[in-house]
Amino acid sequence: MDEARWNSVSADALLTEFFAHDDIKGLAADAGALLECPLLVLDDAFRVVTHHRPLGFSDQVFSDAVRQGEITYEIGALISQSETLRAGMADYAKLGGSTYRRRIAPLMSAGVGLGFLICVDTDGHLRSVPPEVWQVIEQIFAKQMFIEASRHDKPFETEEDILMHLLDGGFPTAPYFRLQTANTYLADFMPTGFALIDLTAYHSLYNGLRHLRDELIAHFPDGHPFLYRGDVFLFLHGRGELEAFSALAEEFKLKVIMSEGLDDLFALPALYQTAREALTLLTDARFHAGSVCTVVQLRTAVLLKNLEGHHDLIPPSLRALAAHDRDKGTQYCETLYYYLTCSRSLKKTCDALFTHRNTILYRIRRMHDDFMIPLDDASAHTELLLGVSMLLFRAKGPDFFCTSADDGKSAEA
Repeated sequence: MDEARWNSVSADALLTEFFAHDDIKGLAADAGALLECPLLVLDDAFRVVTHHRPLGFSDQVFSDAVRQGEITYEIGALISQSETLRAGMADYAKLGGSTYRRRIAPLMSAGVGLGFLICVDTDGHLRSVPPEVWQVIEQIFAKQMFIEASRHDKPFETEEDILMHLLDGGFPTAPYFRLQTANTYLADFMPTGFALIDLTAYHSLYNGLRHLRDELIAHFPDGHPFLYRGDVFLFLHGRGELEAFSALAEEFKLKVIMSEGLDDLFALPALYQTAREALTLLTDARFHAGSVCTVVQLRTAVLLKNLEGHHDLIPPSLRALAAHDRDKGTQYCETLYYYLTCSRSLKKTCDALFTHRNTILYRIRRMHDDFMIPLDDASAHTELLLGVSMLLFRAKGPDFFCTSADDGKSAEA
């Protein structure tokens, strides 16, 4: 099909369907006929919104996605790993269990990611489709997805829909949320918390014979796992989840963050935001303190991460101290941090740093006399501790502030 033909058909057929019928299934049929390929339209939770399957096309991966209404975690991991897709551009991928390459494109409207368009390249012709045609098709699907997501009268089809709407901040009041859950398992659901599982480094050792979803359901039968914004969301019930997650993280190369205690499902959005920030730290290249953590363990690091852009508020004397450490390889900032967190106890500071008492005394005198740090002024201690913590977060990363696993176990109870 030549370029003029592509442009004519795309503008006439798809735009007419979009404006005349407001039907995403019709759009999928028209786009599939135009591109001469099978396709899937996914929402931002990797669930199948609609599809087009030409007569005679057979592919187990495609059929499984249509039948189950969602793609596998393996494919979700592949999408999450793609730097090209994260940059807002289409990418090509070969999936295990299928002989066909797929073109995967993000569907975005006004900078908001709404889902993905996956086209199966059965004979290699999709690379010859002009970029402007792809642009038209993707923009039309993105706008239709935006319309679908914006409908206030759209019924909730599953409990996952209700939970995702809650996490998106869609329920204005607790009574309205409870009204929507009245006839579902969520009405009497009382988890103790939840976990977020990052799929970026997800790896299966079983080549499709044993999937992560199956393992999660087996280990956490009441967890109700589902994909939300590229991560697996799973409920916890205080039954030794830390050990189970540790084993799964080792096998499947996962990063897992476990939330603080959950007393009311309606409180999920606030707890989710903090947990997501903690998961971002857990996947930071500078983090080496483990693959499974609780929000409690990373609470201080999350606070400091949110202050990264405010280094101008750190007192000049502390910035000079940090520069000396950086240039001379000394440990004045660490000494000041432990001195303040140990309530200015010399013994506890020495124990924390495994350093002789005389060395600590020498550093304290230098900080006071040479760097003019007001260690004797109790009213300055809060500013000093916060400032030196921000400097250490920049220099040493989140690991420095990660508490032990035993300190974080209260989140499981």
